[in-house]
Amino acid sequence: MRIPKHIGVIPDGNRRWAVEHGMEKKEGYEKGLHPGLALFKKCRNMGVKEITYYGFTADNTKRPKEQTIAFTKACVEAVQMLSQEDAELLVLGNIKSDMFPKQLLPYTERKVFGKGGTKINFLVNYSWQWDLGYGKQSHNIQHSDDVSRIELLIRWGGRKRLSGFLPVQSVYSDFYFIDEY
Repeated sequence: MRIPKHIGVIPDGNRRWAVEHGMEKKEGYEKGLHPGLALFKKCRNMGVKEITYYGFTADNTKRPKEQTIAFTKACVEAVQMLSQEDAELLVLGNIKSDMFPKQLLPYTERKVFGKGGTKINFLVNYSWQWDLGYGKQSHNIQHSDDVSRIELLIRWGGRKRLSGFLPVQSVYSDFYFIDEY
């Protein structure tokens, strides 16, 4: 069996899952933390070298304030959980924006935790426009140049789109869409 070297993950449907379970939309984000950590451990055990999670997009910050607070908090908790693993962790996103959680600033340079090993990229307040320096005159415009090409992109929650997820690294990805949340 061929194992992909790099898997990208778009965890979608947290709000819809919460509503289906009689909760407020904001409550769905925290429920995705442990499944995300379990996925990381499975990937690591299978020999996946790199995994990228989509925490939240710059467009997500246009949602109601209570949801923005909830998904930001969930991203901070996810990064803190992942920093307890044997991994090389990088948080990538527009740090100049007020929407970037200041608690994650120490993670914006790749750091080795434990014994190191699997590279984890966590996209927070990310947008393709920011990543590619859209509208700027520069020859070195890609902020995500430390992220390798993605071989397999997984998105759950029923949607079948990239939502701006690392457009350069995803250009030759295989896609796997899951309807479940």
